[in-house]
Amino acid sequence: MRLLCSCSVLLLLVLIPRECESGNILVLPTEGSHWVNMDVILQALHARGHSLTILRSSKSWYIKEKSSYYRTYTVETERSLDQKFITKIIRDTLEFERGALPLTSFLHTTFGMIGVFLDAHTAVAEAVTGILDDKALMKTLNESKFDLVLTDPCWGGGSILAKYLNLPLVYNVRWLIGEEAHMAIAPSPLSYIPITGTGNTNKMTFMQRVKNMLMYIATRAQNEMVAQRIYQKICDKYLGPGIDYTELMLDADIWLMRADFVFEFPRPTMPNAIYMGGFQCKPAKALPADLEEFVQSSGEHGFILMSLGTFVSELPADITNEIAAAFAKVPQKVIWRHKGDKPTTLGNNTLLVDWMPQNDLLGHPKIKLFVAHGGTNGAQEAMYHGVPVVGLPLFFDQYDNLLRLKERGGAEILSVQTVDKDDNFLKAIQAVLNEPSYRTNMQKLSRLHRDTPMKPMDSALFWIEFVMRHKGAGHLKAQSYKMPWYSYHSVDVFLFMGCVVLLLLLTTVMLLRCLCTKMCRKKVKHE
Repeated sequence: MRLLCSCSVLLLLVLIPRECESGNILVLPTEGSHWVNMDVILQALHARGHSLTILRSSKSWYIKEKSSYYRTYTVETERSLDQKFITKIIRDTLEFERGALPLTSFLHTTFGMIGVFLDAHTAVAEAVTGILDDKALMKTLNESKFDLVLTDPCWGGGSILAKYLNLPLVYNVRWLIGEEAHMAIAPSPLSYIPITGTGNTNKMTFMQRVKNMLMYIATRAQNEMVAQRIYQKICDKYLGPGIDYTELMLDADIWLMRADFVFEFPRPTMPNAIYMGGFQCKPAKALPADLEEFVQSSGEHGFILMSLGTFVSELPADITNEIAAAFAKVPQKVIWRHKGDKPTTLGNNTLLVDWMPQNDLLGHPKIKLFVAHGGTNGAQEAMYHGVPVVGLPLFFDQYDNLLRLKERGGAEILSVQTVDKDDNFLKAIQAVLNEPSYRTNMQKLSRLHRDTPMKPMDSALFWIEFVMRHKGAGHLKAQSYKMPWYSYHSVDVFLFMGCVVLLLLLTTVMLLRCLCTKMCRKKVKHE
């Protein structure tokens, strides 16, 4: 009997599919909210038995050096995208936006931030150079026999490292340097695909399409400037001549897109774009006792949740005082993630916290409203739980994220220029609280988002493991990224066809002229 059991166990081990084999993954992450969602994937990969190694900066403030589910190599850097650098960008942006007109705001976003972007990417490039120059580290990485590189291409180092180590590349992506990732790999007609930063939807007037085109040109120019001035130099130095960085950046095997078409406007896509929007969302767990007691004290009115995300610790005092005063006038209880000085107008119904279990609060039965800045993670969690939103976008893609919820009837949007004027904040939260359609529309989005044959996280894990099993996914890559722009748009074909038609027309004209000349000569001779 014991022998039979041993044979059965041995047979079972032999028949276990390769899907259960553990892989060895090298991760080059990004800080802030990008790390928050990367960390969710890493924990899921670890739970499936994969080994994870992370390259982090010595100035990292989110990515811990020691962890129970990954190991790290820390790279010493003189400068990095540390908390001080990011906080300064945010503070300067807020100060400018508060006094800006729409046109100046557009110009500042389009052109005024170029210097900041170059500084940020230069810091990233220095970190990548530090990795590649560390002979001992590179020897260790080469000997570790990794199966793939997993990176967030918001910054440009991951693709260079993957090429240097000759490894398959998987992106956890929404942004590719300075543009939405679809714009780089998929056909993107500007007539109905809005460029981030324009505030356009997929239904545009003529002038909105003009604005869309101008923003597209400016974005492409920014990306080319960054790619050529910063990352191309690294390619030339470490990868040798003939390696074009733009082409290298687009050569990822799988693009795990942090979006889905419940959230995004419909658009063309590509076979190696895998949608995992809301992968970080999950059913709510029980709240800590103190928070549960506070929430239950709200009675039939329920509670409002406010958070401005990872990077924003505090708003200017006049804005926070206006927000606190508005909260004091509503019957709901309020949980507000806030750092800094306590607002002077804070009401007894408002609880200030340094940290909160956002997902669990959004999934609580008594939640009535989410006041948010419009980050991708928060917007998708609100959609997952069906909670209406009052948005206060501050920078980057936040307005565009909130606009997608507003277009579907689930949100209202304020601006930093007007939030503290004419009771705008109070009017907005009262409108969303008192009009049932906002909640109805968000719950409809929630049902659509959840109604899928495969959970977003399971899809992401499958395709990461797919790349490991097959050493890449070259059969899913379109050749478009290797084509020059004139071939991609068939400009050369149109020119050739135009020349052929022109040649035929000229030949026909010449033949007719010759024929007419001969006819005229015969007529003269005959006379």
